[in-house]
Amino acid sequence: MHDDDYILKVEGISKSYGQIKVLDSVSFNVRKGETKVFIGPSGTGKSTLLRCINQLTEPEEGRVWLNGEEVTHSGSRINAFRQKMGMVFQNFYLFDHLTAVRNVEIALIKVRGMNPKAAREKALAELRQVGMEDWANHYPAELSGGQAQRVSIARALAMDPDVMLFDEPTSALDPELTREVLEVIKKLARDGMTMLVVTHEMGFATSVANEILFMEGGRIAEQGSPEELLNDPRFSRTKQFIGQFREYDRGA
Repeated sequence: MHDDDYILKVEGISKSYGQIKVLDSVSFNVRKGETKVFIGPSGTGKSTLLRCINQLTEPEEGRVWLNGEEVTHSGSRINAFRQKMGMVFQNFYLFDHLTAVRNVEIALIKVRGMNPKAAREKALAELRQVGMEDWANHYPAELSGGQAQRVSIARALAMDPDVMLFDEPTSALDPELTREVLEVIKKLARDGMTMLVVTHEMGFATSVANEILFMEGGRIAEQGSPEELLNDPRFSRTKQFIGQFREYDRGA
């Protein structure tokens, strides 16, 4: 296996807040087109890990490479790297005073320097991809949470990222709105987008992941394909964790 085969390399990422070590030497590699899903109890560093990857949070130790170039310690080049790593948060962070299409096109114009006509066409194409073209001229206050999240996904996709980072993209949504967002992410996986997804949606995790990484205590405790994690007795912690969610889903 050559390093060139990996689009993203994460090596020895550690992060502490005071006396609490949130991430403890986390390492993994991602090939182009893979979807890696991070699961585990709350407070085990999953969201912090995504933020360290694109340097919204600076790790104390560890390094990150994208396409063979180091993201960590990249100084003023960090914004160029962030454009290549689309981030979708729990909350949508849309501009309330801009329509959906303006929310998507504004970075294309201001950051990428596209002319307004081309930016509008690209923004509409991305909204079409997430099923939101008919809502292009609506303001965020006129959208459901699921619709707003789909606009934020379109905004990230418009920058043509190499990797998409999803930080619990449905945790702020009502259950009936969760499915429409997960369907968009599943479509991206089928289309070959490289993705890292932090989620508590277990059925979705097992259906979309090439690899599931179970985090506990700031470390990757177990990792494997969905089939391995569900059926191999070695992965006892993950199976126990997923089992708790299944009982919850059944209303037990």
